[in-house]
Amino acid sequence: MTGLAEETRWMDATDQAALVATGEVTPSELLEAAIERIEESDPVLNAVVIEWFDHARTVAADPGLPDGPFRGVPFLLKDLYTSFAGQTLSNGNVALKNAGKIDAADTTLVSRFKAAGLVIAGRTNSPEMGSLPTTQPLAWGPTRNPWALDRTPGGSSGGAAAAVAAGMVPVANASDGGGSIRIPASCCGLVGLKPSQGRITVGPLRAEVGLGVELCVSRTVRDTASLLDAVRGPGVGDTVIAPTPQRPYLEEVGAEPGRLRIGLLDVHPRGGFLHEDCVAAVRSAASMLESLGHSVEPAWPTCLADTTLQQKFMALWATQMAMAARGFSQTLGRQVTADDIEPVNWALIERAQDLSAVDYAAAENAVYAFRRALQQWWADGWDLLLSPTVAEPPLPLSEFENNPEHPTAPMRRGGEFAAFTPPFNMSGQPAISLPLHRNAEGLPIGVQLAAAYGREEVLIRVAAQLESAHPWSSYRPAMQ
Repeated sequence: MTGLAEETRWMDATDQAALVATGEVTPSELLEAAIERIEESDPVLNAVVIEWFDHARTVAADPGLPDGPFRGVPFLLKDLYTSFAGQTLSNGNVALKNAGKIDAADTTLVSRFKAAGLVIAGRTNSPEMGSLPTTQPLAWGPTRNPWALDRTPGGSSGGAAAAVAAGMVPVANASDGGGSIRIPASCCGLVGLKPSQGRITVGPLRAEVGLGVELCVSRTVRDTASLLDAVRGPGVGDTVIAPTPQRPYLEEVGAEPGRLRIGLLDVHPRGGFLHEDCVAAVRSAASMLESLGHSVEPAWPTCLADTTLQQKFMALWATQMAMAARGFSQTLGRQVTADDIEPVNWALIERAQDLSAVDYAAAENAVYAFRRALQQWWADGWDLLLSPTVAEPPLPLSEFENNPEHPTAPMRRGGEFAAFTPPFNMSGQPAISLPLHRNAEGLPIGVQLAAAYGREEVLIRVAAQLESAHPWSSYRPAMQ
């Protein structure tokens, strides 16, 4: 590996942008270093499934590259609903991959990534439709966790997380409809912030009232904060708009958070399995927070114990899968069938067909009631909720393989694994996974902090405080 590729491998995006700003390196040189790392590591990891290297070279060499905060920093888009003008998008689906349809326009967020000066070099792997907390679509094959090649990197932003964890790029696009930023951040030892609903537009084709939000996975809190500053805000016609922050989020990095009242959730609220490694991770984090002067006590919203929670979530999730399939049909110019969709997702699509409009409205109303009940806990005087991000350490990839005889088995396994993240998609609240723990095998295990709606600044202050007191930047996967 050449000197620059090695020298910049573990630099965060902020430092890489500084090299460009001072003239020490050019955007083209940074890009070539990233391409070298991708070509070295990706044959093993399978994180980057669509490459735009030649296009990226043209962008990097253009004197008109936008002078944003990340000018010249190499970047990767997730292969899920992020249309990029002139390029393909498969959403992890075999039929769309084979069709190779070229998108005519950028999503609003992609245009903001470009305006920030990021040089987009390709797409990262995602499960079909983003439906599972693992990344092993039939279209592209499994992405492997850099920390243990037989383990999942999480999902649905598993390709993004593997790429950043392996040092291919310093930051990558990720999205979260049920934990898909936070779960892979936990599995791969990264920072993963799920913003508040309506903090970042998902326009022009999607609506902010849905479960999904977008941002990134990164290695440092400051990169996440700075990118959030660069892309936050509503788009034309947005239906949910989060409160405007009082100052840039980057200014919250290093800001004193004060003494916070933090509830500790170190049990499974619905009586399911919670691995002892995840319990150890969250209790260790509680001790860290106490040592920093915060008040931490066992307490959590009782509505999290609702055993019908998954059923409420899945009614919306199944309908979302059915809508995605309808979009695939429009793209392909024909009706998709069971032959076009993976069994786990086709089972959900069929389930959605059995839901009436009244059933869907009832599920929505149940979610609205849950949203109010969950947010009330913060209104009652709590600042943060500390919990595990996932219920188990990174699972073997074999745990999620499609089984035509039991098509919903991967989804059921995913529900057990991702027990702590979906509530905050339903409530719209911001939540962050931080890489504060590793188990005896050396596998990363994240912890989750959730704040009141619209209060990303609280999460960023505390995350930066923990990063400073208990640095994680020196922990890197052996797969290099």
